[in-house]
Amino acid sequence: MFMQTSGRDFLLSDLFQGTSAPWTFFALTVLDLLGALLGSTTIITLIRADSQLHSPMYFLLRQLSLMDLLCISTFVPKMALDFLSRDQHISFLGSSIQMYLFTSLVGTECLLLAVMAYDRYVAICHPLHYPILMCPRVCTLLVLTSWLGALLNASIHDIYTMNLPYSASRQIHHFFCEIPHLLKLVCADTSQYEKGVFVSGVIFLLPPISAILASYGHILFTVLGMRSSLGLRKTLATCSSNLTVVSLFYGAAIFKYFLPKSYHPRERDEVLSVLYTILTPTLNPLIYSLRNKDIARALWRLLRK
Repeated sequence: MFMQTSGRDFLLSDLFQGTSAPWTFFALTVLDLLGALLGSTTIITLIRADSQLHSPMYFLLRQLSLMDLLCISTFVPKMALDFLSRDQHISFLGSSIQMYLFTSLVGTECLLLAVMAYDRYVAICHPLHYPILMCPRVCTLLVLTSWLGALLNASIHDIYTMNLPYSASRQIHHFFCEIPHLLKLVCADTSQYEKGVFVSGVIFLLPPISAILASYGHILFTVLGMRSSLGLRKTLATCSSNLTVVSLFYGAAIFKYFLPKSYHPRERDEVLSVLYTILTPTLNPLIYSLRNKDIARALWRLLRK
């Protein structure tokens, strides 16, 4: 089946042409791409170059910035080129790669945000055990587990989805290749597989969300018992950045994958997809850099050099 369909292209929807001012939204999206590339690259460079940022928290932040960099680079350049060339075609292999990258990056970020919440829980609630519980080896193992789990999940879905029998109509009513939208083009019963996709989403969303809520619940009780106002402000500043990123990412994912199909008109789907594929990678570096004095000091030291 893969060999039979690999020579046929899919046709993506043009996100910009559906707006009242396509060139304005195109320009804003390109600026968003440049801002995300600059912000994520700056954070990765600062954490790598500044020895004072060589800690588990910033190691995890560097991984998150890398994911944001890869995520926005997967979609926006293709969208921009398609808009300029007026050609919305994407090859069968290209759609497979795009779907695989998207599923891998979203799954990894789901797990990584839970690891980041656990890191803050250990640092605030068990500071004496922090060097042991979050040593470099443990940190690397947690990140590798997040990547490998998401890559394995993406491989299974990508191989199965791309070997389904597709109808003659290849118009994807979305601006990138995503499993639910590809399944609408399949000329076979996919109800059982859709249940499998839902279960996969539950596995990658509910346990991390539960871990995040439990971590920040313990942090809240610990913070309320702090006597130092300086320590309280610093803790709240760090945790508020994490919680803002978590709310943006998981909020969009829950609305997209957990609500019934009747709550998924095309316009709302596109807005949610824009939120966690285009806007979030740009907002994350801003959120962490503006609320984190260590990042600001590291940037100042680098500029002085």
